[in-house]
Amino acid sequence: MTPHRPPRSVVHARVCDLAPLRPWLTAWALCVALVLGASQAVAEDGVIVSHGISTFGDLKYPADFAHLDYVNPDAPKGGEISVWAFGSFDSMHPYTTKGRAGVLSTVFFESLLTGTADEVGAAYGLLAERIEYPEDRSWVIFDIHPEARFSDGSPVTAQDVVFSFDLFRDKGLPSFRVQLSRQVTSAEVLGERRVKFTFAQGIPTRDLPQLVGGLPVFSKAFYESQGRDFEESSLEPLLGSGPYVLGEMEVGQTLVYTRDPDYWGADLPINVGRNNFDRIRVEYYADYNAAFEGFKGGTYTFRNEASSKSWATGYDFPAVQNSWVLRQELPDGALATGQSFVFNLRRPQFQDPRVREAISLLFNFEWSNEKLFYGIYARVNSFWENSHLAAEGLPGEDEIALLEPLVAEGLLPETILTEPAVMAPESGARQLDRRNLRRASALLDEAGWTVGADGMRRKDGQTLRVEFLNDSQTFNRVIEPYVENLRRAGIDASHSFVDNAQATNRERNYDFDIITAQFPMNYVPGSGLRQYFGSETADTSVFNKMGLQDPAVDRLTDTVLAAESDAELTTAVRALDRVLRSLRFWVPQWFKDTHTVAYYDMYAHPETLPPYDLGPLDFWWYDADKADRLRAAGAIR
Repeated sequence: MTPHRPPRSVVHARVCDLAPLRPWLTAWALCVALVLGASQAVAEDGVIVSHGISTFGDLKYPADFAHLDYVNPDAPKGGEISVWAFGSFDSMHPYTTKGRAGVLSTVFFESLLTGTADEVGAAYGLLAERIEYPEDRSWVIFDIHPEARFSDGSPVTAQDVVFSFDLFRDKGLPSFRVQLSRQVTSAEVLGERRVKFTFAQGIPTRDLPQLVGGLPVFSKAFYESQGRDFEESSLEPLLGSGPYVLGEMEVGQTLVYTRDPDYWGADLPINVGRNNFDRIRVEYYADYNAAFEGFKGGTYTFRNEASSKSWATGYDFPAVQNSWVLRQELPDGALATGQSFVFNLRRPQFQDPRVREAISLLFNFEWSNEKLFYGIYARVNSFWENSHLAAEGLPGEDEIALLEPLVAEGLLPETILTEPAVMAPESGARQLDRRNLRRASALLDEAGWTVGADGMRRKDGQTLRVEFLNDSQTFNRVIEPYVENLRRAGIDASHSFVDNAQATNRERNYDFDIITAQFPMNYVPGSGLRQYFGSETADTSVFNKMGLQDPAVDRLTDTVLAAESDAELTTAVRALDRVLRSLRFWVPQWFKDTHTVAYYDMYAHPETLPPYDLGPLDFWWYDADKADRLRAAGAIR
């Protein structure tokens, strides 16, 4: 089994990922929210000048910090780390819906600001050495490091920053450019290395310095000399300023990123002890079983194990027995990814929430966890699972104050105030829980889907059909029992196993009934909420897969974005979580709060890892002596 399903490609990553070396570990965090900071100066005109910004509080690291607490500042540089990826790729442009972008193809690019793995809502200058902004955050100015260079040696200028912003505003992912256009009124070049963004009036500005500060920066000169079109796929990456460049590429099979020996930012405090590998290699496999065999044979060397079955029973091969491969369970304090079966609400059979609830009742997580997952997973209930932001029980007075006006306007039912937050249904030890079958059957009867002589449910002459679209061979063992349970309830359920390309195309065209997807949220949610749940772009967003259009969700999203304190934010997120769960457009799956990793014993990591990132490609390092011993033993090439 492969319960933790990795993203199909980086093309689905949020466009302002602040940590390009960590896209698969942070589930693509869209712009960790940033605002005020410590170790800052306030000019006579009230303008704040700082080395970083933080939401609601002080920055952990002062202006003169030497390195991040969780890195080894003396980590050696060198060696290679190799990982695997699912499917294939045909593009190295991760910011368009066309093509399937290579894993880590954001690694070439940097942003003005970058986050850390041990703080929530904080970021520090990367390309920017200094930021300025007023208390109301109606605008922000970035001063670019004079040393900042693209990988061809040309300087990073304010013109490049404005050019990159214009690309995202005019040609970025449709749902994102809608948000960007209405939030930012202008981007101005104030000098060779000085750029100003001005924000629209009448909207919350809490996250907007971070929004623009988190955009990747591309070389304008390179883009124009190549005659590129940002909306078109390409196997030649755009020119960035990041620590890695493209070394080797075998289309659809292998990618190698090499560390740039002339990387301009190697000695910045934010980068000390990071970017330690000379080479990062990605090997592609068509399925999980083949990938595991490749690891056993030493074709790649680091594996963040997603298969509970493999973790429980598969690590008895010679490399483990000889202690060439280490296994570790490392803590994971990050939010769960919100992995779930997702309904396509554009389909007529899913318009009635009773139908969706009935289908949800027939997925038996408890049986799956015991029989398929070896008992190592917990159920996802919340979009902010594994955090204090998850709604629990009945709403408190603070939540009620936000929900009551929406009830009064008829946008929410009264039950949102009187019933506990929706939890995933519990099932018994048998594959088909008969109590849940009876409940599901009653709901379907109420919704008008009655059982005919052939045992199938129909309404207005139409059979209740449900197709699961799946491109992961190891998910077959999860879906097939679910389909059996649904058919026992009279639902004409089927499972369509397709290849990676077909799944991508059908998802982008919303040609599916139910898929497995993820909802990677943030501790400080920003405008990405509108891309996942907003009505305005429901039929264009690559993130709002279910096509949700709900005015109460839109209103609560605005409340989350307008929160001015941590307490206000917590209340607003819990209220939003409560409403989203009540809409039942997902069947939540599972998560675990540990990383199960296996790797050939030639890597090392800091003794204390940060809570929000495992960081193997970021701040782990290569031990040359151990690698030599493995090579001498024939464990690796």
